[in-house]
Amino acid sequence: MYDVNTHDVRRFFAGVWQQRLQPLGLDGLQQKALRIIEAHPEYHRYLADIEQYLDKTWQPEDGESNPFLHMSLHLSLQEQAAIDQPPGIRHIHQTLCARYNGDWVSAEHDMMDALAETLWEAQRYGRGLDVNAYITRLRRLIGLGQEDTARINPHEVGLSDQISLRK
Repeated sequence: MYDVNTHDVRRFFAGVWQQRLQPLGLDGLQQKALRIIEAHPEYHRYLADIEQYLDKTWQPEDGESNPFLHMSLHLSLQEQAAIDQPPGIRHIHQTLCARYNGDWVSAEHDMMDALAETLWEAQRYGRGLDVNAYITRLRRLIGLGQEDTARINPHEVGLSDQISLRK
């Protein structure tokens, strides 16, 4: 598990933006982040003056959305699709991209709502992520329903289950 705080995330994106003129020096994750940043020019001002925005709180009730959370959700979705975790997400991502004629930004914006709702529920109820609810939300985006067989949520696997899986 990574120990990342809000400032680290914001500095990560700002650092990628500062290095954009030398993209060959960026690692794979940074290249994905740069692609996301370039697709969101409305956020460039925050990245160009990061110190002014390290502690800013964006308030939804004021019609604001947090650009760093938004870009982080894009990055999360891309990483999930790349490794197909949860299984099936790659197909959903590809299907939505095709529906939008290759517009991955629009596809991920649709998927983001499912991810954000799943994260919100986990925080609200103080539990781990519900992979079944998440994948069902994603599947609905492409006209599919709930899966026939429920998945095991990683946080619900007990120690005895983990030991038996190793055998």
